[in-house]
Amino acid sequence: GVDNLVECLIFGALISATDPVTILAIFHDLNVDVDLFAMVFGESVLNDAVAIVLYRSISLYSPANEAAAGIDAAAVFKSIGLFVGIFVGSFLIGVVMGLITALFTKLTRIRDFPMLENGFFCVMSYATFLLAEAFELTGIVAILFCGITQAHYTFFNLSEESKRTTKEFFGILNFLAENFVFIYMGLALFTFRYHQWCWGFIAWAFVAITAGRILNILPLSFIANLKRKNKISPKFQKMLIFSGLRGAIAFALAIRNTSSEVRQLFLTTTLMIVFVTVFFNGGATCMVLEKLKIEVGVKPEPDADMDTDNNAEGFLGDTECGLVDGVNRFSQYTPTGAIRVWTNFDRKFIRPIFTNRGPPLTEVFSHRFHWLARALTPTKIVEQDQGLGCGSSEEDLNTPGRLSFSGTDEDTSKVATLQLESNPFDT
Repeated sequence: GVDNLVECLIFGALISATDPVTILAIFHDLNVDVDLFAMVFGESVLNDAVAIVLYRSISLYSPANEAAAGIDAAAVFKSIGLFVGIFVGSFLIGVVMGLITALFTKLTRIRDFPMLENGFFCVMSYATFLLAEAFELTGIVAILFCGITQAHYTFFNLSEESKRTTKEFFGILNFLAENFVFIYMGLALFTFRYHQWCWGFIAWAFVAITAGRILNILPLSFIANLKRKNKISPKFQKMLIFSGLRGAIAFALAIRNTSSEVRQLFLTTTLMIVFVTVFFNGGATCMVLEKLKIEVGVKPEPDADMDTDNNAEGFLGDTECGLVDGVNRFSQYTPTGAIRVWTNFDRKFIRPIFTNRGPPLTEVFSHRFHWLARALTPTKIVEQDQGLGCGSSEEDLNTPGRLSFSGTDEDTSKVATLQLESNPFDT
């Protein structure tokens, strides 16, 4: 049996990591409503990050007197501090490394050498993982946020060839990794020699994860609906509850430590939960969508509409994770509240600094900091601005593809031609 509270919390942390890859694949093929797709996808990403950090924080819990009964308050606060520190540290390393990659690809001409560009992109991604582990943080969480940052900023600085190659390369890695993990889980189920089959614990684990989904999804949806204009409908809430599959992250955390009978029981239980949820929930997804009368075959807006104000630009719209055959699955998402504020701030101030898109940097910075605007503008564009010869001034300076211009029709024609030549990647 499991009579240690810390061990119970460890199991709760590892089994809370959801992995609805099967359901998301079905959503992708059926073109399910974009709001539902975004909620399931977003919950999975953040859930995994929190579960990994929470598992590590609880594992580091060490009361001053191990023989004493009860909870050591000081040790609890220490674990909470470790949780916050590890998560924030991993997040910052991931974001900073992503921004460094974005600046480097923007300010250099590495795009002229696609093979070097692809290699640099991959090396910086892996270096993020190594750096986080070197600081005793969580490499998986760091590389997660590095990937989000690179998709939002760095990706748009790459050459067309590197964009295509990078997406295909990481798509292959993703496919191989998923297959390897599930093969590994299948082998572990039948070849692991120390399985602990406690059917009572396994049954209660299924009850607990189901109750946990219900007790989290319903109250949080109710709270979210108090401020949302586009309410989370009851059928979406039911689908969110049903989408709580377990997968690679839960298995990876469970198999890290199998030194005791309790940890062996955790691994056995996790494997059973993974296979049952993948086969049952994944296999019944189409039937549940039909029963709940959730609309499928929703046609997303073309990605060309990304620069309009009524989409998720700066949130999910630019992150390529929503692109399906050249169409953006998140372009119909309308940000509200704090997300809307962040979207506007990102579009006006952050994106122009780290990408070749957005308003001119001379509009972002005050006149006193025009030197910084020029420093953050690719040399090629500065040279073009100086040799333009059509009445442009420093205020006309912009990033590739966004040169502002004024003057006669002939001058305008020249600058328009330069605009297309300077940045063929900006849509």
